Amino acid sequence: MNRLRNRLILVFLAATLAPLGATLWVTTTLLKWNPNYSAVRQLDAQAGLLRSTGLELYQRARADLKQQADAGQLQPVKFTEAGRTGWPAAVREFADSGAAEKFAFDGDEGGQLDYLVRRNAEVWLYSTTLGVGMDRLERQIRDAGALSNLVKESDLQRGFLLTYILLAALFWLVSLAVLVFLAHRISQPIQSLTAGLTQMAGGKLNARVPASSDDEVGRAIQAFNGMAARLQATTERLVTMRQLEGVQLLARKMAHEVKNSLTPIRLTVEEMLARHSEPDRGFMEQAAQIVVDEIETLERRVRAFSQYAAEPPVRPGAVDVNGLLQERVAFLKTAHPEVTYECRLSEAAPLAFADQDLAKGILTNLLENAAEAAGEGGRILGSTSVQDARVAIEVHDSGPGLSEQARDSLFQPTISFKKRGMGLGLSIARRSALLSGGDIVVVKGEMGGAGFRVLLPVATDGDETHTDRG
Repeated sequence: MNRLRNRLILVFLAATLAPLGATLWVTTTLLKWNPNYSAVRQLDAQAGLLRSTGLELYQRARADLKQQADAGQLQPVKFTEAGRTGWPAAVREFADSGAAEKFAFDGDEGGQLDYLVRRNAEVWLYSTTLGVGMDRLERQIRDAGALSNLVKESDLQRGFLLTYILLAALFWLVSLAVLVFLAHRISQPIQSLTAGLTQMAGGKLNARVPASSDDEVGRAIQAFNGMAARLQATTERLVTMRQLEGVQLLARKMAHEVKNSLTPIRLTVEEMLARHSEPDRGFMEQAAQIVVDEIETLERRVRAFSQYAAEPPVRPGAVDVNGLLQERVAFLKTAHPEVTYECRLSEAAPLAFADQDLAKGILTNLLENAAEAAGEGGRILGSTSVQDARVAIEVHDSGPGLSEQARDSLFQPTISFKKRGMGLGLSIARRSALLSGGDIVVVKGEMGGAGFRVLLPVATDGDETHTDRG
C-alpha cells in the first residue's frame, strides 16, 4: 500500500475541501441574514409612492366632501351653543380655534374624514368614509422610511461584505497553516534522508538517518541505513586490506634484507670459533653461542614476517563452527592446564563458509591470547551464535581487559619483544578472516576481560562441506 501517496491525497483534500466547505457555510449564513438591498430600495420607492397616493386621496376626499357640503348633498350634524357642554372634543377645539373650517380624520385608524364648518353660532359637521385608515397608512409609511434610513446610515452592506471577507480569509489562513505543518511533517524525513545522502557523498560513511515511520520514506531510510552500514564495513575492510598489503610489502623487503645480513654474520662467528686458540676457547664458545642464539631469534622473527607477507591459498568450504571450537579448545587445554575453559554452543548455528585452516589459525591465536591474558586460575569462554545473518564465534577471557590505547592499534602489525610473541598474531588473524569473507571485531567481555567476535559468512547448500569434530 502506497501510504505516502494516500497521505498526500488526504492532506490535499483536507486543505481544499475544509476551507471550501467553511466558506460555503459562511456564505449561506450571511445570505440568510443579509438584508435584501434591492427590496429595501423598492420599499423606499413604494413608501414615497404611497405617501403621494395618500396625499392625493386626502386632497380629493376633501374637495369632494366640501363640494357635497356646499351643494347640500350631505346632511350635517349640527352643534348649537346651547348643547356646548356635550360637544365632542374635536368640535369644541375647532369652535375655540376661531377657524372658519377644518378637516380632520376620525373613526377607526383615521378611516373617516370630517369637515367642520362654522355657521353663525353653530358648528356643522360633515363626514365621509375614506375606505382606508389614513393613520395606519401614515404609520406604515413612516416605519418604512425609518428602516430605509437605518440601512442607509449604518451601511450594513459594507459590514456584511467585510465580515464575509474576514471569515473566508481566516478559514483559508488556518487551512494554509495546517497544510504547511503537515507538509513539514511529511517532507522532514525526506530532507533528513537527503542530508544523509549528502553526508555519505561527502565521505562520511557513518552517517545514519533516524527512521520515524513505516511508510515508503521510512523503508527508504531503513534501506539507506543498512546500505550505509554495509558500505562502511566494506570500506573499512578494503582500507585494512590495503594497509596489510603495504605492510606485507615492507615485511618482505625487511625479511630479505635482514636475512642477507644474518647469514654472513653467523658464518663468520662460526669461522672465528673454529680458528680460535685453545686457551680462550671456553669464553669464545660461550660468546659465540650467545650471538648464535640471538641470530636464531632474529631469524624466527624474519620467518614470522615472511609468513605474514605471504599470501596463503584460500580454499573455502562449509565448516562446522561448533566442532571447530570444541576441537581447538581440546587441543589447547593440555597446553594451559592452569586455565578453565567453557564452551557455549548454539544448536541453531549454521555451517560457516570459510577456509578451515585459516579458521583454525584464527581460533588458535584468539584462544592463546586469551589464555595468556587470563593467567593462572583464569577462565576462558568460547561461544557460537548467529549475528546479522552471519555465523559468530566469540572468545572471552577473565583477564585485565584492553585499554583504549590498545584498542586503537589492536589489529595493526607491530613488533613485540615478548619471548613468545611476534606482534603479528591479531593482524594475521584478521587478515585470514577478511580473506574468508568475514571479519574480527572487539566486543564487551562477558568475563570481565577482553572479548573478540569472529564473523564468517553462512554456507549455502551448494558449498562443499569440511567439518572437524576433533
